[in-house]
Amino acid sequence: MGWLFSKPWRTMPKNNEENLEFVKSYQPQNKDVKHLRILIHGQTGAGKSSFINSVESVLKGRVTNRALTDATSGRSFTEEYTTYKIQKESGNFYSFFFNDTMGLENDNDNGIHVEDIKLALKGHVKEGYQVSLLTDEVIKKMRDIRLAASKMTEIPHLAVLTKVDLACPKAKQNINNVYKSDYLKKQVEKFSETLGIPENCIFLVKNYNSEIETNDDINVLILVALRQMVNFGEDFLDNL
Repeated sequence: MGWLFSKPWRTMPKNNEENLEFVKSYQPQNKDVKHLRILIHGQTGAGKSSFINSVESVLKGRVTNRALTDATSGRSFTEEYTTYKIQKESGNFYSFFFNDTMGLENDNDNGIHVEDIKLALKGHVKEGYQVSLLTDEVIKKMRDIRLAASKMTEIPHLAVLTKVDLACPKAKQNINNVYKSDYLKKQVEKFSETLGIPENCIFLVKNYNSEIETNDDINVLILVALRQMVNFGEDFLDNL
């Protein structure tokens, strides 16, 4: 599907060492803040929980599956608002937490209510909260959430497009082709145009799903996205 550019259309690090060290040693500069909270939301089946698992896999150097996922139901497997803290070898936790949410869906019977996500952005949703349901188009919901986040003291937001190996056969053949793929570049441009998120805030990632060991080429995509999440969070803290 599509063709490959001779050179990547986005420059990637030659190795993972700098980004890995950055996220492992990160501490908020604002002394009143102990950690960043990263809210994950998106369409059902997009790989939100798998992304959290993949981040933990990179940081622990082994494939993990703590955030439960489901490959067959076609509906959201996450039903509660759940916080995931990743533990270091020292026993302490990394200075960023992830909040997983139920997926956004189109039909009348499933999917998270946009208003629940807005409440989560304000910190008004408790751990284990059973989210309510609402029908709507997924893209419209995501656009609504983006606009709401912008109004809440300019909460930063970026997009992670997962399953790039399924979207592009050339990326499946060689994950290093991700940022050479004409097709994936067009998907980034389309997503940016639809939701209004700048292209440099949209990242391509392959989650760990069939692998039983971590891989440097997969890790680099995850770490680039994770570092930018942390950077955006730090920029937000500067404005508090």
